[in-house]
Amino acid sequence: MSRALIVVDLQNDFYPGGALAVPEADEINNKINNLMASGRYKKIVGTQDWHLKTHNSFASTHNRKPFTTYDSNGINTVLWPDHCLQNTKGADFHPDINTERFNLIIRKGYNKKVDSYSAFQENDGTDLGLEAYLKGLDIDKVCIVGLALDVCVKYTAEDAAKRGFDTTVILSGSKAIEGNQDKLQIILNNMEDKGITLKQ
Repeated sequence: MSRALIVVDLQNDFYPGGALAVPEADEINNKINNLMASGRYKKIVGTQDWHLKTHNSFASTHNRKPFTTYDSNGINTVLWPDHCLQNTKGADFHPDINTERFNLIIRKGYNKKVDSYSAFQENDGTDLGLEAYLKGLDIDKVCIVGLALDVCVKYTAEDAAKRGFDTTVILSGSKAIEGNQDKLQIILNNMEDKGITLKQ
């Protein structure tokens, strides 16, 4: 079984001090670097939020407060603080991540009309090419780590499973935005119900 590692959105804006910080995000860096160096993966794919100013998912675009919801193409979603603007420090990968190990970088969310949580498709279903890349290399198993566990990691994992990949989320290489452990557990249970393996 050939496997790939998908490393989701390890960008400065998702780390402490960033525009959309995930609590304790720094704690996963060593784990992810060790996974990338392990030799277990045929390919390593990094993903990168890559937004334009006035992106439709930004609360500022609608003169509303962050974390309220709005109707968008494909997914009824959250309005976020401005984050990961193209060619800014916030969009750069965290300096502690060994990005030279990435074989491919998937940039997502660059269409300012629609957001993109998954590495496989935009929220309106537009394909990002990752499935064809992996299947073209006879990869049938994907392991997923990164930020945030309950958003982009989750959607990437669900889309991988839908596309027939044997899919695992490595919890020790992921952190969530959701701070309520009961709510987070429901999210994790739903992922397992969709055929995704969760492991430490």
